[in-house]
Amino acid sequence: MPNLPFAAIEIPFDPNISGGSSVALSWHGFLSFVAVTVAVWIVARGARKDPAITADMVYNTAIWGIIGGIIGARVVHVADNWDFYGNNLTQVFAVWEGGIGLWGGILGGWLGGVTYAFFTKYPVGKLMDLSAPALLLAQTIGRIGDIINGEHITHTTSLPFAWYFTHPSSPARSGNLTAHGDPNAETHPAVVYEMFWNILGLYLLYKLRGRLKPDGSLFMFYLGFYSLGRFMIQFVRIDKTYFAHLQEAHLIAIGVMVISVVFLAWKARWRSSEEVAAGPSDEGGPDSPSAPGRKRRERAERRARAKAN
Repeated sequence: MPNLPFAAIEIPFDPNISGGSSVALSWHGFLSFVAVTVAVWIVARGARKDPAITADMVYNTAIWGIIGGIIGARVVHVADNWDFYGNNLTQVFAVWEGGIGLWGGILGGWLGGVTYAFFTKYPVGKLMDLSAPALLLAQTIGRIGDIINGEHITHTTSLPFAWYFTHPSSPARSGNLTAHGDPNAETHPAVVYEMFWNILGLYLLYKLRGRLKPDGSLFMFYLGFYSLGRFMIQFVRIDKTYFAHLQEAHLIAIGVMVISVVFLAWKARWRSSEEVAAGPSDEGGPDSPSAPGRKRRERAERRARAKAN
């Protein structure tokens, strides 16, 4: 047994549900699926409270958001680990085995969903704001899979809340052996730090719900808040550095933080107490001039009146 600090936690789990089959299904992959399902369900339920959004809008947009998220998550992961994938091209598409970049999932999912919503004339900003807390919750669920899989290698620590990995198949053991010379190294639980940060973010999003305008501002606050936490937490992780000791996640966080802060400073404003009390408007909703199907309904109504006359 390693000589451990007071409250070091053993992570003994097999990272694969299928237990070593030729096509393994990882816990991270499974819990990511659960997380996305929960997020879509939450957004669809929230749509009932806003006359501008329907459940069909949520489901249709979610399909393209999921496609974009999967592609983005894999692209970011493969790009950051090209030393391996460049020599193992057949593994690039093995998403079921784990290996996704959360930043790619967030940004790819946002791009896919927003693009679809824009061209179908859905209320883009409202959908973004409704999805922000659901995304934070989904990220937290997905991070449980990170804990089980032991995918992230972090710096050692003597703090009482360190952890260590004992399952022979855990990537953390081989990673710790390479990084620290000890597969049982007690390291920072960076994933847990991020989960607590996400929970704080959920609380803040709940308090800000309906208080920022224009639509989309709450989503930008979510991006900025998560970027700040991810930037700080990333320093205890050991990933490939590019320059100035900055890792890929640092660079993405900086870019996203700049965009979100500029948007909030330039566009975002507090809603008045009267606007908050009035609740969501139906501007851009199913019965508005810009809503999908509005012109078709008007033509149908004209034909019906013509027949009646």
